[in-house]
Amino acid sequence: MGFLSNIANKIVFWNYPRTSWQWDVLCVLILIFIFLTPKSWFQNTEFRPLRTVIMSVEMVGEKADRGVIERRAKELAGRPDGRVIAVSDRRDTQGKLIGYEVDIR
Repeated sequence: MGFLSNIANKIVFWNYPRTSWQWDVLCVLILIFIFLTPKSWFQNTEFRPLRTVIMSVEMVGEKADRGVIERRAKELAGRPDGRVIAVSDRRDTQGKLIGYEVDIR
């Protein structure tokens, strides 16, 4: 039992020197994990890509509230169940409102 507990103790606390074969095996295992792990293991299946919708003022009106802008952007993006991340105004060089930029996830 002393032999197995000694090996387990060395593995848990990693008492092997850097120039040993055990260290080389560990490095090879790490490289195998890095290069051969499928991408699907790390992808979030619930994640939907970000989509940006740019709408002109004529589509929603100049004095439209955020709810109207969000609803119209979801319709245009084809994501009625989407979540609006950000709404920002698009203005020309004189500062006149020309549209809205809506990010939907």
